Formats: sequence, structure tokens, C-alpha cells
Amino acid sequence: MLRIFGFALALVMGVAASNAAVAQAASAGGTPDQIVQGIADDLGKAIEGHQAELKNDREKLLKLIDGILLPHFDIDYASILVLGQSARTATPEQRARFAKAFYNSIAHRYAEGLLNYTKGRVRVLPSKGDLNDKRTIVRTEVVLDDGKTLPVDYAFRKTQDGSWKAYDVIIEGISYITNYRNQVGAEIAKSGLDALITRLETQGEKTLENMEEEQKGGK
Repeated sequence: MLRIFGFALALVMGVAASNAAVAQAASAGGTPDQIVQGIADDLGKAIEGHQAELKNDREKLLKLIDGILLPHFDIDYASILVLGQSARTATPEQRARFAKAFYNSIAHRYAEGLLNYTKGRVRVLPSKGDLNDKRTIVRTEVVLDDGKTLPVDYAFRKTQDGSWKAYDVIIEGISYITNYRNQVGAEIAKSGLDALITRLETQGEKTLENMEEEQKGGK
């Protein structure tokens, strides 16, 4: 599941060899499903033949993500949703620090998941109904190694500048925002927002792993 989550986050965050296709689609009025399809195609081209190189050079892999991800993923909005009610009492500085630290932790946690991605692993499904002028869901299927398919949906919203940005991924009906909101909420209740931000900034992906383990243990 971690590998599939890596695939999904790679797409929802816009990881590809070049963002030219995405930028062109956006400027030409491309719909979110066209953007996802373009990213999926470009991602296959970017990864194919470079898996060993990127696996052995984690910094290069992370720079690839950082260089392409940020323009197409609404980190600030996603982080507010993850914070939930805590976002209302958080200061602008706390929200900004959390957004950056949370994104970095997610990127490190799932970076290697995209190394197993190959072209054609993602099928963009026909849209259901008309495209909403502010929000929409892009439905896809990820083809697994055994040939079975896994439903993965991507939530997009239109920002103030008119561009579409992704902010959530839903795998088999489970939203990563909802999943992390529960974990983050428990951590904030236990030790406070500042302590959580500091742990994310200093321990990164280990903090996410610890939160996941604690949530499993509490069930």
C-alpha cells in the first residue's frame, strides 16, 4: 500500500520530468483530468530507465519532487484541512511552518514509491457529471503488479489565479487528508501544535511513522 500511496502522491503532487505539459494544459484551459493524464504520461517517461540512479541518489529524487511538485499542489490549503479545528487557533506563522514541515515529511516518506511507476499504470476514467467551476474529482485506476486495479481519486480546486491545483488523494475511499487529520489531531491534543511542528521539522518522516504506529495501536 505504501508503494501505491507513493504513486498516488506523486501524481497528486504533480511529479513529472517537466511541468511544461501541465502548464500548457492549464494555460489552454485544460481540465483536471487532462492534467492528471499528462502528468501520468510524463511521469512514466521521467522514471523509465532512471530508477537505479534515483534510488541511489535520494537528494536528486527529492529535488525532482521539490522542483515539480510545488506549482501544482495546494500545500497551504491541504495543510489547513489536515490541521482541522486547530487551524482556527493557529497563528499564520504556525500554519506556514506546519505546511512546510508536513509537506517535507510527506515527500520524504513516499519519495521512493514513485520509482516503481511505469507508463500506463494509471488510467484516467471518464468524469461523472459536469465539471464544477471551483472543485472537481478526477477518478483513476492504478494497475497493480498482478493486473488488478485500485481506485484512486484526486481532489482539485481552482485557486484565486484561476489555476487548478490538487490537494487530496483518495485511495479505495480513504482520504489521505482525513487520515492525517486524525493523527495530527491526536498529536496536538497530546503535546501541542508547536511540539508537533518541531518534531516534523527535525525528525520528518519518522514523526509520520510514529503517528501511524500510535494510531494503529489505539484501535
